[in-house]
Amino acid sequence: MSPLSSQPPSKSATHTDLQANKYIPPWTSPYIIGVAGFSGSGKTTVAQKIIEQINEPWTVLLSMDNFYKPLTPEQRELAYRNERKKTQVPVYSFALHNRTEEKISIYGANVIIVEGIYSLYDPKVLALMDTKIYVDTDLDICYSRRLLRDIVERKRDIEGIIEQWEKFVKPSSVASVKPTMYNADIVIPHGSDNTKAIDMIIKHIRKQLQKKSEEHLAHLARLGRMVAPINYNNIKVLPKTNQLLGMKSIILNRETSNDDFIFYFDRIASTLISEALELVHYSPAPNDIFTPSGYRITDGVVQAQEVVAVNIIKSGDCFMRSLRKIIPEAIVGKVLIQSDSQTGEPQLHTERLPQFSPGCKVLLFDAQVISGAAATMAVKVILDHGVEESEIVLVVYLASETGLRRILNAFPNVKVVVGNLSAVEPKEGQDNDTDWWMSMRFIDARYFGTD
Repeated sequence: MSPLSSQPPSKSATHTDLQANKYIPPWTSPYIIGVAGFSGSGKTTVAQKIIEQINEPWTVLLSMDNFYKPLTPEQRELAYRNERKKTQVPVYSFALHNRTEEKISIYGANVIIVEGIYSLYDPKVLALMDTKIYVDTDLDICYSRRLLRDIVERKRDIEGIIEQWEKFVKPSSVASVKPTMYNADIVIPHGSDNTKAIDMIIKHIRKQLQKKSEEHLAHLARLGRMVAPINYNNIKVLPKTNQLLGMKSIILNRETSNDDFIFYFDRIASTLISEALELVHYSPAPNDIFTPSGYRITDGVVQAQEVVAVNIIKSGDCFMRSLRKIIPEAIVGKVLIQSDSQTGEPQLHTERLPQFSPGCKVLLFDAQVISGAAATMAVKVILDHGVEESEIVLVVYLASETGLRRILNAFPNVKVVVGNLSAVEPKEGQDNDTDWWMSMRFIDARYFGTD
């Protein structure tokens, strides 16, 4: 392993798609399914079967029951603004006839199933839906199901249930709910018992999701091709000193013990974190500093910017031991992004992020950047939570040029601190992301002993 050249890696352009530098995550345009029908028709059962069968991460079941309390004009305007940010969904209690204090957080849904008796009623909501389903069940069957449900689950008396059905539920169902059937793309006769119809719907949805996945992968591939020169002023590569090259040799050696691997990776992680902290803003100390021997120091500085760490699980977790030694009080958030085993598409499974204060510096940790897809998605998640792009620093030990190109084409103001940047040029006819020795992810497996 010889030291890298002091010159930046070659930046030969292979693609000039000017739209490639705008990363559009899959949850920006989730696949929306509407499921409507009479009360007791089996809407929720159909929705649950769809969720189980499509097996798509971040599938959200949005029950219209939770929105019984009408929205204020301000809330209604916000709902239609479609800002694609994290939101809080209320929870309605039929036993209390009111909303509870509980809230459900929703962010990053790939599939949204809107389920409720009036799901197919509002033209504005209909325009957002990709598939509209009406569950058509005989009213007498709905009545018997509602009786059982309200007595057992909602603890209501039978006289009140019958009176409510005859005076309100049945007339409004016939007058207002039944006509929404004509807004549906698919009508399921006999409700949730019609397994053949449900299977047909699930096959259709799977095909549409596969198409959406292929479009996302193609978009990520375009980001990896050169559309503009990479701004190497935003990339800090550790110098190739003998000490760092020696530690790199130990880390790459398959004969290295787990204890030694952890020890030397922690040393490099500390160096990377220290370099990243050079990008944090400092200001003059408000007061003079006195040494133990009584000398006055007038040019002291203090950290003027809050630092928040975000780990891409579990690769980024390799940095946590070093981070805690350098910044013990650091706030840490996490995102779990995993690639689909069949398609390779990165998928956001969960996020646990803190409330970012205005102007804070976010250190995003990932031990290896190969394709850059996971880091690109993680940056977008952080941006959606209100952080400025210029305040995000990606800290990574091993990175490919293709991966960093993909990230910086999408987010040119992000800063990168990297231990080793591969300068290997893609070979004709080969996958650009798998041409080098570091194309297999291994650091987190070695670090946590799961290899």
